[in-house]
Amino acid sequence: MRSLAKYLVEILEANGVDLVFGIPGVHTVDLYRGLENSRIRHVTPRHEQGAGFMADGYARVTRKPGVCFIITGPGMTNIATAMGQAYGDSIPMLVISTVNSVGEMGSGRGHLHELKDQRALIHGVSAFSHTVLDVRELEPVLARAFALFSAGRPRPVHIEIPVGLLNADASAMPSARRFILPHPPAPPVGAGEEIASRLVSARQPLIVAGGGAVHAASAIRSLAERLGAPVLMTVNARGVVPGDHPLALPLTGESASVIDLLKTSDATLALGTEFGPTDFADRLTAIGRLPGWLARADLDAEQLMRGLVADRPLLADARLTAEAVLAALPEGPPGDAGPRLAHAVRQEVEAAMNPVLSAGLQVLDTLVRTFPGAIIVGDSTQPIYAGCTAFGAMQPAGFFCSATGFGTLGYALPAGIGAALAAPDSPVFAVIGDGGLQFTIGEMASATETGASIRLILWNNTGYGEIKTYMLNAGVAPLGVDIRTPDFEPIARGFGWQYCKVSSMSEFSAALGSPCKGNEVIEIDEASFVGSLIGAST
Repeated sequence: MRSLAKYLVEILEANGVDLVFGIPGVHTVDLYRGLENSRIRHVTPRHEQGAGFMADGYARVTRKPGVCFIITGPGMTNIATAMGQAYGDSIPMLVISTVNSVGEMGSGRGHLHELKDQRALIHGVSAFSHTVLDVRELEPVLARAFALFSAGRPRPVHIEIPVGLLNADASAMPSARRFILPHPPAPPVGAGEEIASRLVSARQPLIVAGGGAVHAASAIRSLAERLGAPVLMTVNARGVVPGDHPLALPLTGESASVIDLLKTSDATLALGTEFGPTDFADRLTAIGRLPGWLARADLDAEQLMRGLVADRPLLADARLTAEAVLAALPEGPPGDAGPRLAHAVRQEVEAAMNPVLSAGLQVLDTLVRTFPGAIIVGDSTQPIYAGCTAFGAMQPAGFFCSATGFGTLGYALPAGIGAALAAPDSPVFAVIGDGGLQFTIGEMASATETGASIRLILWNNTGYGEIKTYMLNAGVAPLGVDIRTPDFEPIARGFGWQYCKVSSMSEFSAALGSPCKGNEVIEIDEASFVGSLIGAST
């Protein structure tokens, strides 16, 4: 008999799913019966939050949905945090879970893993959540999910299947097929010409790229070069223009220089950015509307009306919009002021960084100089705060993190594993603090088990250093931030990882140059490392 569970796996396989993250449980064993003879690889994390973060990292690198199989109840509460991060960053994630059987779900009688309302729990961290109650519903609801991932604002989708339905007979259902999906919307006729005219005639044109523009990197770079316009990249857009490009502005808006740039640009094209508070340090609310002309393209109609009000809002795909503007540009040499402006703004931002952030930025710059094709996955930790402020990745999805938006801890290690599985030939670095690592430290075993090759840059300031500083500056006694910091060397070696500890940039560079087989922890002692850099500069 062809069960619903087998039919589900067939549909996933037909639509390009090659990897599933999940932890088997008594409520999902029949899903694994469906996986048994498929070509889909299964990866077992040590926690469902890790499964979600792995799916997130995999999706960012492949631009395909990260798929998870999750048990009822605690599996869903565990993955909710990872779904929240993916929701905030518009990452395609398909979470397929079980739910108690019809007659048991929501009964309040205390069945195994019973939640009062599982879909209500997930409502706030998903684009939609759907309960399959009939075999005939399965293909249409999966098609809805893939259509959203393909042509809408991609966010997590949750599909739950009652345990008793997994073995339902799906023999009468047609063969699984690849969905013919809708295309994302193009800008309206004439919009490309209108925007091109504004940008060409502008004294100081500017392009702002957000996470929704990552797939438009080639068109945006060509557009910027034709115009001579700087490209301001939010954290999720780093690498849309390579960090060493003269027009690259990989900066957040916490610097007055960046906000001044927005205010003084007389024509701005914003692509796939929500102008979010964490990318612009809450400074845009006071502006409301830019003094210059602003065009915004986004796949989310509501988002177009949030943040900065646009003179020309476009419900359109970022790549298609950039291509339409590029095609409408008249021939002629680009302006020559853009590179000088971009250089000056970057210098101002970097010069204002404190010694800890400056040290963190040097760590990231050293990684990409040593490994030009590196993928850097970051947690909420000092070097990543520095990276959000002023780090330029060399390619799209070359730098992403959890430090903005939802702002989770423990993200970098499992998301780095997902990235390494997605790009096995690329050097992958997970940058995380000693506090953040203790959230998901068990995923070191998952990396070893899967064969994913990853190097963990562990920034150790013996606690929750950022929060401690914030509390002190706010006049609050720093309680709960000086946590017990373990000896990471035996832990790393116990998981089968190499380990070294460094206290200076020369030691860090030497560690990067040493041969690494499998996985490695490079632990950086913050106090010694920052002190050595200060000493070297005096």
